[in-house]
Amino acid sequence: MAKNISFPLVIILFSIVFFLINSSNAMPSFNVQRYGARGDGRTDSTKPFLTAWSLACRSRARAMVYIPRGTYLVRNLVFWGPCKSHITFKIDGTLVAPSNYWSIGNSGYWILFAKVNRISVSGGTIDARGAGYWSCRKNGGHCPQGARSMSFSWCNNVRLSGLTSLNSQNMHVTVHHSSNVRIQNIRIRAPSGSPNTDGIHVQSSSGVTISGGTIATGDDCIALSQGSRNIWIERVNCGPGHGISIGSLGDYVNEEGVQNVTVTSSVFTKTQNGVRIKTWARPSRGFVRNVVFRNLIMRNVDNPVIIDQNYCPNGRGCPRQSSGVKISGVTFANIKGTSTTPIAMKLDCSRSNHCTGIRLQDIRLTYMRRSSASYCRNVHGRRSGVVIPRNCL
Repeated sequence: MAKNISFPLVIILFSIVFFLINSSNAMPSFNVQRYGARGDGRTDSTKPFLTAWSLACRSRARAMVYIPRGTYLVRNLVFWGPCKSHITFKIDGTLVAPSNYWSIGNSGYWILFAKVNRISVSGGTIDARGAGYWSCRKNGGHCPQGARSMSFSWCNNVRLSGLTSLNSQNMHVTVHHSSNVRIQNIRIRAPSGSPNTDGIHVQSSSGVTISGGTIATGDDCIALSQGSRNIWIERVNCGPGHGISIGSLGDYVNEEGVQNVTVTSSVFTKTQNGVRIKTWARPSRGFVRNVVFRNLIMRNVDNPVIIDQNYCPNGRGCPRQSSGVKISGVTFANIKGTSTTPIAMKLDCSRSNHCTGIRLQDIRLTYMRRSSASYCRNVHGRRSGVVIPRNCL
């Protein structure tokens, strides 16, 4: 007669079976070091990264591209899809661009995910080392167009979380022609004087959520350009930078509009602008509608609330016409804090296409511990609650 199996042995056997079952279903992982990447900050690891991506992209099972701890020097990385399954791109290390800005600056992109459906990028740091490029721009030298640090183009079902992006030559993170994109707890940093270093730029995309994070740049913390639809932005700490902007719009006549945007529960510190809508004074069939800016704190912001339909940076190359972009259904609610200029609220709309359906609710913005002023032109709407500066609608 067989002997009874002891209880501890049963536990061990069960654990082995459980491990074998789960390991057979484990996610295939493609470690870039396996294909020759070295985390010494000097060895060009571009090809190993592309090899790991190619193998993961061909996997029929959900797969991971893994970048372990270390510093990896990489040139232009274009990760093409479509892939056969969901890809996780996990960064535990740091990616750095070559010190010579020409190495990545001519392509316009440093790290690009293109035509990928179902991609999760998490953790890590990317440093484009843009100081040399900015210096070239400021000195008026012969410079490349500049590279955007991480871009998603023609992608669907994207999640980007926990990334730190430093010193981009140009924009840090861009989302173009994509849908169902979630950006969480991102950290972006570039000096306040660095040109065109927008934190996050969205264009021709829908279903984009930006939640949590700190963005300090030399340009817009977040910019929503033409064709941005169904956008939710919350819990962002912005500053320094140019604030959160819709625009600039009206670059050309047949331009897509921007609609269904919410910016909420965010803080702006020493920014040039708070929340802004900006359009060129040019003919356009574009529009901005159904926008809510609410529950916002302004700390020493130059222009906390602004609609500018005569946008003309540096006063050069701007036709003195009337903006064709139609702005309607915009709410500013529960916005509090301090302005560094007397006019804390400026609503300067097109003379041919007045802003309509503008709502001001519970706004308290002070200037040097006193009430601030407001400026309105070609604006129609209503106010409710306490509005400081005094309503000028």
